[in-house]
Amino acid sequence: MPDSYSPQYVEAAWYPWWEQQGFFKPEYGRSSVSAPNPRGIFMMCIPPPNVTGSLHLGHALTNAIQDSLTRWHRMRGETTLWNPGCDHAGIATQVVVEKKLWREQGRNRHELGREAFLREVWKWKEEKGDRIYHQLKKLGSSLDWDRACFTMDPKLSAAVIEAFVQLHEEGVIYRSTRLVNWSCTLNSAISDIEVDKKELTGRTLLSVPGYKEKVEFGVLVSFAYKVQGSESNEEVVVATTRIETMLGDVAVAVHPKDPRYQHLKGKSVIHPFLSRSLPIIFDDFVDMEFGTGAVKITPAHDQNDYEVGQRHGLEAISIMDSRGALINVPLPFLGLPRFEARKAVLAALKEQGLFRGIEDNPMVVPLCNRSKDVVEPLLRPQWYVRCGEMAQAASAAVTRGDLRILPETHQRTWHAWMDNIRDWCISRQLWWGHRIPAYFITVNDPTIPPGEDPDGRYWVSGRSEAEAREKAAKEFGVSPDKIILQQDEDVLDTWFSSGLFPFSILGWPNQSEDLSVFYPGTLLETGHDILFFWVARMVMLGLKLTGRLPFREVYLHAIVRDAHGRKMSKSLGNVIDPLDVIHGVSLQGLHEQLLNSNLDPSEVEKAKEGQKADFPAGIPECGTDALRFGLCAYTSQGRDINLDVNRILGYRHFCNKLWNATKFALRGLGKGFVPSATSEPGGHESLVDRWIRSRLTEAVRLSNQGFQAYDFPAITTAQYSFWLYELCDVYLECLKPVLNGVDQAATECACQTLYTCLDVGLRLLSPFMPFVTEELFQRLPRRMPQAPPSLCVTPYPEPSECSWKDTEAEAAIELALSITRAVRSLRADYNLIRIRPDCFLEVADEATGALASAVSGYVQVLASAGVVAVLALGAPAPQGCAMALASDRCSVHLQLQGLVDPARELGKLQAKRGEAQRQAQRLRERRSTMSYPVKVPLKVQEADEAKLRQTEAELRKMDEAINLFQKMV
Repeated sequence: MPDSYSPQYVEAAWYPWWEQQGFFKPEYGRSSVSAPNPRGIFMMCIPPPNVTGSLHLGHALTNAIQDSLTRWHRMRGETTLWNPGCDHAGIATQVVVEKKLWREQGRNRHELGREAFLREVWKWKEEKGDRIYHQLKKLGSSLDWDRACFTMDPKLSAAVIEAFVQLHEEGVIYRSTRLVNWSCTLNSAISDIEVDKKELTGRTLLSVPGYKEKVEFGVLVSFAYKVQGSESNEEVVVATTRIETMLGDVAVAVHPKDPRYQHLKGKSVIHPFLSRSLPIIFDDFVDMEFGTGAVKITPAHDQNDYEVGQRHGLEAISIMDSRGALINVPLPFLGLPRFEARKAVLAALKEQGLFRGIEDNPMVVPLCNRSKDVVEPLLRPQWYVRCGEMAQAASAAVTRGDLRILPETHQRTWHAWMDNIRDWCISRQLWWGHRIPAYFITVNDPTIPPGEDPDGRYWVSGRSEAEAREKAAKEFGVSPDKIILQQDEDVLDTWFSSGLFPFSILGWPNQSEDLSVFYPGTLLETGHDILFFWVARMVMLGLKLTGRLPFREVYLHAIVRDAHGRKMSKSLGNVIDPLDVIHGVSLQGLHEQLLNSNLDPSEVEKAKEGQKADFPAGIPECGTDALRFGLCAYTSQGRDINLDVNRILGYRHFCNKLWNATKFALRGLGKGFVPSATSEPGGHESLVDRWIRSRLTEAVRLSNQGFQAYDFPAITTAQYSFWLYELCDVYLECLKPVLNGVDQAATECACQTLYTCLDVGLRLLSPFMPFVTEELFQRLPRRMPQAPPSLCVTPYPEPSECSWKDTEAEAAIELALSITRAVRSLRADYNLIRIRPDCFLEVADEATGALASAVSGYVQVLASAGVVAVLALGAPAPQGCAMALASDRCSVHLQLQGLVDPARELGKLQAKRGEAQRQAQRLRERRSTMSYPVKVPLKVQEADEAKLRQTEAELRKMDEAINLFQKMV
């Protein structure tokens, strides 16, 4: 066995062996997955990472939690499936491949054509798409890779088509022209989750793709519309942050109760650049207090204005095409890019004398998180999912308790979202993705008028074009040969296929063994940030299409932040790659990663400074086990995780402690050791044997209880405390004299107990630290020849197996530890480092005396004391002893006579006492001033009081010591 723990050595070979042996498959150890299992079934699907993705700490946290839960359920004997998968990531993948094409061939996708471009995407996917899977394996994730699914696989694609057709036939999916989030760079609608909200405090210049110069945002421009037919040249002043959109204005709105505008009822204003007048309308949505109380209405380019337009029957005039160039406007604005038009409109207003001012305006600018383009609300005919009834069903499932959302604080968010849900736009103007199985119908019959795009009657869906043709012919009462179909060019929002994931991976809509056994699943575990985008849609679509919830519980973990609580961001230099924590990286290596990123040069320097401050010596090698254990230890429900790499390094030291403890134990057990057939005690165990079994019982109870409650810090704390503070710090120390002694019966009992601690302790830790525990477990002898081949399929310790609670032994050893702490404290006070002073225990009653006598040998070992003697009741301690309290029933007297120079110690103490007295006096004087309670903040007052109490306690201790040394001089 190597001398010290090396993550690289330990983590090198176990994963391929686990996978090769089929330990991660639910079939392992049983004839089939549908074979009855009294222990039950555990099924969870992975939140499918993007095929373009690489591992980040959010993935590492998700997988540390999910894998620990999966391994726990598997070790409990349940039929366990953790199903992997990968998302085709429509926009992200298309952007990656388009950039690659441009870089390598100097061509765009339009020059290539749809079919050829899709071949390029599939080629890229085959070459690079499984990178994230390799990284998940590096984390030890015990997924059944034979069941891995890709959302564009034939099986999942068939499920997507089936879901669309079913929902379209029921009228749940429909066609409508509405405002969508539009990325002009991508030339596509994007979902809300793909929109970043950039907050501005005032005037800001931002870089926008396609523009050489930065564009001004964060300002409010005021301009005047002249009232039509006004003899006094009356005007209405409006303000906007997007001045170019005034070319699409169709009205001016004021509040019905605003006295300033009552005389303008029925009037209109004149548009300075267009041959139309704009009616003045009255609507409650206007805020009378904001600006002039009058607002411009542009229904085709603003959500609020669109709703106003619907209420008042206003025309929605689109003034931008899909690339952001102006249309339906006069020269000189026609054809201008939108932000060039912004400058041109402002100049034209000034020229006509209608400009009224510009001021800073805090605002939020929506940015496409893929292209960094400014998102434009545009009117487009798209496919929508009607969400109202499905949302009610999803909300009711939580109210009834059929679906549990943990932590429960998220339930309020769930209900709020479901109560205020809008219909979901599922069209994306991309080539990569599931092409929408809907066809626009043209009927080759002069008696049937041609249809318009938004008219749902002229759209038909089908599992195949032939099925769609039959349906269209039936709808219009003509023969199929009269029907001409044009399939929608668009693809479906990636979240649509992700929403079907829990059942599409199991073969739905076709019946299969996996679908009957593993659906509904047990648990969905993910970050709380995608509760709505993914979890809600899975629940809604699951209930709608299968009639059942896709899972019974949802556990939402927190967001990982840096050690200072800041969101991780490349520009701050605080983004941590989990593989850097596992393998270690130099500061120079971190800097080089920044240079290979897409940050601006100015941001690179700022990020470098951030890295230098947080990781002056780089990141040390911590290993997978330490990273997993650390992330789970941080995961307290409902709180974000402020990740300090130094704490992860602490868990690497913990792995080293496990290694050394096991190495010591194996040496102590000896080569000929044979563990007994069961873990039950033999009946001749010593007090400390009984105590460690009792503590092990508690660790087993807390671990199982913690897993059931998703209380990961409770589990990690229980296991860490058992191994470090109880097994290593106490039991192994107390064992050394026994293992070196001559009492064979005591040695045998101790060895069996030690083996039980290692066996149970490694099994407890295995879900969090699979690599190091497997490595150590394989070095232990087995109780039975037919024992499972791997720790990951060995039964998890259950409270019924480990029921050795022993309050008597715990009370006795707790007294020993209290005495030990008191002795160590006195040794530190009097600087007794290499000396073994004698120790006298003064007890309050005979029972405590008997207990102290029983543990005196353990105190001698743990406290590195000389003689440990219990004084007769009422007998004084010898002269020259320092005293400390171990408990209210026991005092410790440590012999100093002959071990220290009393005169020298007295001089040091008196100098120290003088300084402490001065400090206490300063504090008392400060607190006694008249203004202190009023002027000094409460927190400072509390800190002063605590400091005074501490100083006074130190003074009392010093006085005792001075008194003792004066007697010794």
